[in-house]
Amino acid sequence: MYNTILIPLDGSERAEIIFDHVEELALHYGATIILLRVVELPMSLGSSYAALPHLTADDIRQRMDAAKTYLSGRAEKLAAKGIPTRFYVEYGPVATVIVETAGREGADLIAMASHGRSGLPGVYYGSVAAAVLQRVDRPLLIVRSLGAN
Repeated sequence: MYNTILIPLDGSERAEIIFDHVEELALHYGATIILLRVVELPMSLGSSYAALPHLTADDIRQRMDAAKTYLSGRAEKLAAKGIPTRFYVEYGPVATVIVETAGREGADLIAMASHGRSGLPGVYYGSVAAAVLQRVDRPLLIVRSLGAN
């Protein structure tokens, strides 16, 4: 049923709650897990250009390298459990990159955690899951993460 499962991660413990649900699926179906980390410019609530964060090419490269290190560690843990895994670090709008990666990789399932936050952070993080849901053309497993930070 599932040959390839895409797991988008943001580096938080809350996002990692999805592993509790997906590892058994991957083992049962012999599926490959694809880990994805999307690096995106920080959001600014200001309306002027001066309020936007100014990142250099080195800043972006450092974020990409940190994301690769993080995903590599997660991939090693999955491989130790006998789950074939590969990972990608991409740059761009999070929901768009998730949907595009799922299509490119032929993912049978996208599995992700919704942070379940309230207030303004909840609008942002909840909007990623909602945006993926609105755009995706394949099964989507969303688990609300409550306990981790």
